[in-house]
Order: sequence, then structure tokens, then C-alpha cells
Amino acid sequence: MMKRPAISDYQSAESEQLMKRLRPAGHGIDEATYPAPTPQPSWSLDDLPRTVACTLSQGSNVTSMDFHPSRHTLLLVGSANGEFTLWEIGLRERLVSKPFKIWDMQACSAQFQSVLAKDSSMPINRVTWSPDGDLIGVAFAKHLIHLYAYQQPNEARQVLEIEAHSGGVNDIAFSRPNKQLCVVTCGDDKLIRVWDMHGQKIYSFEGHEAPVYSICPHHKETIQFIFSTSIDGKIKAWLYDNAGSRVDYDAPGKWCTTMLYSADGTRLFSCGTSKEGDSHLVEWNESEGSIKRTYSGFRKKASGVVQGVVQFDTAQNHILAAGEDNQIKFWDVDNTNMLTFIDADGGLPGLPRLRFNKEGNLLAVTTVDNGFKILANSDGLRSLRAFGNRPFEAFRSPYEASAMKVSGAPVVAGISPNIGRMDNLDRNSPAKPSPILNGADPASRSIDIKPRISEEKPDKAKPWELMEVLNPQQFRVATLPETPDQTSKVVRLLYTNSGVGLLALGSNAIQRLWKWNRNEQNPSGKATASVVPQHWQPNSGLVMANDIGETPPEESVPCIALSKNDSYVMSACGGKVSLFNMMTFKVMTTFMPPPPASTFLAFHPQDNNIIAIGMEDSTIHIYNVRVDEVKIRLKGHQKRITGLAFSNSLHILVSSGADAQLCVWATDSWEKKKSVAIQMPAGKTPSGDTRVQFNSDQNRLLVVHETQIAIYDASKMERIYQWIPQGTLSAAISHASYSCNSQLVFAAFTDGNVAIFDADNLRLRCRIASSAYINPPVYPFVVAAHPQEPNQFAVGLSDGSVKVMEPLESDGKWGTPAPVENGVANGRAPASSATSNLATDQNQR
Repeated sequence: MMKRPAISDYQSAESEQLMKRLRPAGHGIDEATYPAPTPQPSWSLDDLPRTVACTLSQGSNVTSMDFHPSRHTLLLVGSANGEFTLWEIGLRERLVSKPFKIWDMQACSAQFQSVLAKDSSMPINRVTWSPDGDLIGVAFAKHLIHLYAYQQPNEARQVLEIEAHSGGVNDIAFSRPNKQLCVVTCGDDKLIRVWDMHGQKIYSFEGHEAPVYSICPHHKETIQFIFSTSIDGKIKAWLYDNAGSRVDYDAPGKWCTTMLYSADGTRLFSCGTSKEGDSHLVEWNESEGSIKRTYSGFRKKASGVVQGVVQFDTAQNHILAAGEDNQIKFWDVDNTNMLTFIDADGGLPGLPRLRFNKEGNLLAVTTVDNGFKILANSDGLRSLRAFGNRPFEAFRSPYEASAMKVSGAPVVAGISPNIGRMDNLDRNSPAKPSPILNGADPASRSIDIKPRISEEKPDKAKPWELMEVLNPQQFRVATLPETPDQTSKVVRLLYTNSGVGLLALGSNAIQRLWKWNRNEQNPSGKATASVVPQHWQPNSGLVMANDIGETPPEESVPCIALSKNDSYVMSACGGKVSLFNMMTFKVMTTFMPPPPASTFLAFHPQDNNIIAIGMEDSTIHIYNVRVDEVKIRLKGHQKRITGLAFSNSLHILVSSGADAQLCVWATDSWEKKKSVAIQMPAGKTPSGDTRVQFNSDQNRLLVVHETQIAIYDASKMERIYQWIPQGTLSAAISHASYSCNSQLVFAAFTDGNVAIFDADNLRLRCRIASSAYINPPVYPFVVAAHPQEPNQFAVGLSDGSVKVMEPLESDGKWGTPAPVENGVANGRAPASSATSNLATDQNQR
């Protein structure tokens, strides 16, 4: 049998210049992958945070700081005594303090135990947030890293303890190779290592000849890589492929250096110190591997006087700041001359550490007396004053709810405050999930609620009101430009993995692509409801039209899947499966001609040449593109396959069908492990499409049917929560999807409503009425969540149009979580009898 080219072969053949990514050592980084810096809006010295807002005492020398990526007043602080603290700057309060301790001494190596026996001190070298702010990483001066899960407002739960390096762990960062969250570390043992969320080492990069001082994971388009620096002044770059370093630069000063990208990811800076004590701040020309700018303003040191290594940070694509000479020095990124310097009312060390928040309106800087100061500009001062005027209780959870245990499955209950709203909605409206644990009636659970902060329970919970969006002024919505083939409804909708485009498949078997441009109105270049994108087509005028076979496209079941680097889209509409090049719209290959027709496509998470293909005849084909061969056929459903989802962490494939069945398959043996029937409401026959999607941790499964939305514990395939259409939201569910951080569920209904639920418990937090964005009988047929913006989603409509939706900037999110009393949203009784009758899934087996 002739060998078919692999998908990766197409990539290297057709897009060699784009996909070259990093040149061989000494030749810099491929310029084609790196867009030019975006012109930035004008700014002035008043934008610099120079006013001392407060001074706080940590109690030990502060060694590292990092602001939360979205809660702009939440500061993570690491200390020389091994303790990290979460500070709410708006309240001048410690929310969490975690002193150092070994979680599992028996798991530690003999070498590490010997080191501890001689010296038990454990300074922190680095603290950092994960990109979504859900995880905290801590790197220690000896061997270890710790990972904590952060739960607002004041919980940090132990997740992982890893003996990452022999000697000190000098830096820690998070990255997402292949869309999988990982931890990157470097250490005194001259190594860079990459760990998955189970503590397994998945990469180890060797090549430095001295201890590795810092790391800078980054991505350009869909290419993920890591810059690293060692204490001999070498800068190297690594792809996630175990093929060695791609570049080899010398850092100015040839000693310890830190690298950072500008906020928009287009400009690379480094700052470091020589062994003689001279400091260097530069911008790099990545395509040449050369220095583009050298910033002046550092004091020349006397030979041999070395206080430490200068620290720096950048904000808002136009500010650089570094700590030197007991001062903070500022630069405009486009001007090599220092703008100004301040001493922050004194008390700063010779080389103070500093960190901007993501908005650039607050700056934390360390002090000589084991503390830090917060500097602010006028915007920062206003936000701190607004924060401080709110009652402290508004930012704390009044209760710490112990786990409600039913047959060993925990569900957390707690009371959340009312922080904001848009419009009122009757509390008897459909904010009623059905919490289900192994079939137990939620009303029968025993609940142990303990005070978290105060020993006194307030008189009553604060009022909570559901966010209801009734008109277009209450949110941001963008309608994508019309196209000539827009008459057919949108049946499948995907964001590109880079978040810069939307791909829609119509019922006429034609795919359309829209892209957002990087410009002054949209400096990130990402999809947004604030800017209308362009309908994108190649110069050839080609259209991505699928083979339809002998079945009219309106009667076929369309399916679509996108490669991880956005280079190729695979789709079918009743005919053969086609692989399209996303740059040229050319058909690269076709396969799997009907009958039976393909009805669902999913790439294997570890090999994009292995594809799971659901079929019209209820089978699942595990197909290898490279050898053009079906490796195995999986049989377990009675009707066509309507959904497929892989869990890499659980090593399973979950399939769903029009028979209302869920099947679980082991991906190592392709053996069927379990079959579960979703419970249908009374009078409903097991029919209709069922969709499945894993959350970002790949341990919970979202199951969507026109009659319900449900959350399952995927390891046991036991249903935890279920929501049934009711009240204002009583129409059939057309589609639903997790947000990118899996904290929300976006759901569309056939009457035009859109609902947004808390993913943890399926409590409704926002309803967007059809009157806000469409005219019936048009309705949303499919929903897609932005891959990086957790509050942005798009809907494909029955008239062929596509709309992008976001909350107003003033709101920032879709409502607030509903409070919980006695395990039920808003203190109401358990869900209606119609819902309660569904509480026990008789067909699970």
C-alpha cells in the first residue's frame, strides 16, 4: 500500500519558511514568524506609577513578586524564609500565607534530604501565576518546586511537589505546548525541564555549560519555544522537540540576565549585570540575533563591586523599569535615554526588585526593611480608592464549606457576595441546576458549614440578582461581514487556536474564514467584539467547499476539526473527508469515501496523524492518515456518532451518539470500558445529537443534549450536575461549550436565548435575550468559545451569520456566581419535580 504523506509532511513541504520557526544555532530566529511591533497610542510621564500608595511589611526579605493576570490588585510575594503570601493591595490585607514545609519527605531523594539535614533554610527564588491565574508556582533555592491551586478569595490548595533539579531551582514559568498546560523550570544542574500537571517530566533540555539562571517561554503564532539564560552569559532557545538549542547568543555583560517580551509579544528585552557590577538593558532584533537598542542610564560601577543582579519589568508595550542605585529608573521602549527616576520616598535597597501589574497602573517595589511599596498612577490610585471604599466582607467568602460527601464525591458549597448586576430577574427564573451525586437527592445531603474568616455568621446573605441582557447597549456584540454564500445556516463554528480567526461551516458544505488584523484599534490582533474582522480569502479565489457525495448537504451531518497549529482544517459534509490548507484553501487530500458517511472528527491529542472518525453507521474508525488505513473499528452505539472527545490525562476517548449513549474507550487498547445512557425526560425518546467536551483539566465531561446540560466525573462516568430547560429558558438547547478556562458554560437555545452558567455547578449567572442581538425566527445553532479570552464567545446563526459577544469593559464578566445556601442556589428548595425525577440515572452501568 502506498504511504500517504503525514499531516506534518504537508506542513514542512508547503510552509517551510513559516514553519522553520528557529534557525540553527548562531543564526537567530526566523523573521517570517515575528510580526513588526504594533504602533502604540501616545502616553506621557503621568502614566508612570510614581506615587507611593502604601507600604506593607512582609516580615522577611522579599525575593520575588508577581501580580495576578486578571485581578490587578492581587499580589503574590515570595520570601527568603520560604513563605509565600497573597496580598490584596486594595485592602492592604494578607489573604493567604503559606510557610515552607516538605509535603512528602519520603519521596525526596537522599541527596536532597542530606542537603536539608545540613541546612534546613529554604529561600524562594521565584513565584509566578499561571496564565489564567488558577495556579501558583513556587521555585525554591534547593531542588523543589510547589504548585498550588488558587480559589478566590483566600484558598491555596496543594497540588504538586516536584524535586525538579539537583541544586537550586532558579526560575519557574508556565507554558502551553500543544495546548497542554505545563510547568517549565531551570536550575543549578544546567538543565531546563518541562513538567505536566501530573508531575511527569516530558522534556529535558541539555546544552548550557553553566547553571541556568532564567527562562522565558513564549509563542509566535502557534509556535511554542523557550528562551533560557545561564550565568556564563549564554542565551539559548528551545523548541519542544528534544532537538537541541536553536540559537546561541551572548548576553551583554556575560553573566546573569533575565528576558521578557512586551505585552503584545512582539518585542524582546533583556536586562542583566556583569561580574564587575555593570548593568545592561537592551532590546533584541530576533531575526538577526543581535542587539537592536541599548538603553542608557545605569551608573558605572567600580571594578569588582557586585551587589547582585539588576531586576526589570515592562508594561503596556511602552514602559521599561529597572531597579538600581536605590532608585527606580524608567525608559520609553522607543528611546534609549532614561525618561526619569524616583526613589519612592526612600527606603529602597541598592538593587530593588519590582513588578508591574498587567494594567501597568501599579508597581510593586521591595524595601530594605523586609517589605514592599506599591506605587500607582492616577488610574491606579482611583482603583485602589474604589476598592478600599467597599466593605471588607465583599471580598471574602463568609463561610468555608467543608466537602458535602455523598458516596465519596465532594461538592463545595459557599456563599458568594453580590458585586454587580445589569438588570433584575425574578428569582423563580431558571437558575436551578440539579446537583446530582450518585443519584442522591440533594435535599438529603448533610452539610457542614464552618466560618472561614469570622466566627460570627452574618444575619443574611447579600442579595444576588441574575444578570439579564435585554438590549445591545448592555454588552458588546460584533456581526461578522456578510459573504455571498451566507444563505445557509452555520452548522459548525470554530475559533482558530491562535484566537485571531473564526471558521464557520455552513449547511451548504462551504467553509468561511474571518480574521482580525493587528492595528491601533486592536493591538493584540485577537478576535474581539470591539472590532469587525475581515472575510479572508486567498488571492487564488479558491473556496473551501466540501465533497457532498450523493447526499444533499442539508441532509448530511457535517463535521470539522482543526490542526493544532491552524495550518489545516479537516471536514466532511456527507461525502469524503477533505483536508484543506488554511493559507491557500487547497484540498491536500481526501479519504474515507461514503458509505457510511463521516459524522464527527477528532484529532488524537498525541499524534495528529491519528484521527477518530465517527460514522453514520454508529461505528468509530481510528484512522491513520500516514498509511491511509483504518487501524480499528469501535462498535458500541446503536445510532450515528454525534460527538467524540479525548482525555489525554485519563487516556480515554468518550463517544456520544444519537442513541443518547455515552461510551468510554481506553486509548491504549481501544477496549470499551463503560457505556452510560443519558437520562431522557419523561415522554422523550432517546434521539437527537449529544455533544461531549472535556474541561481544561480533562477530568470533567460536559454533555449537551437538546433536553439537558450535564457535568460528569469522567474517571467514573458519574453525573454530578444536570440542568433542564425551564422557565424563561424552556426552549430546546441547540448547542453548548465550555469557556477556554472551563469556568463557564455558554449555551444557545432554539428560541434565540443564550445562557451562561458557572461550570462548577451549572448555576445560571447570565441570560442574553434574543431581543439583544437578533430578530426571530433566527436563532443560534452553534456556540464557540474563544481559546484565550474566557468571557468571549461566538454564535453561528440559522440565517448564516456569525456574531461575537463579550461583556462590557465596565462589567468585565458575565454576571457573578449565584450564592449557595444548603447546597442549593439562592437558598431555594431543590429543583422542580420534573428535574428531581431525573436525579437518578437508572441506565448508568
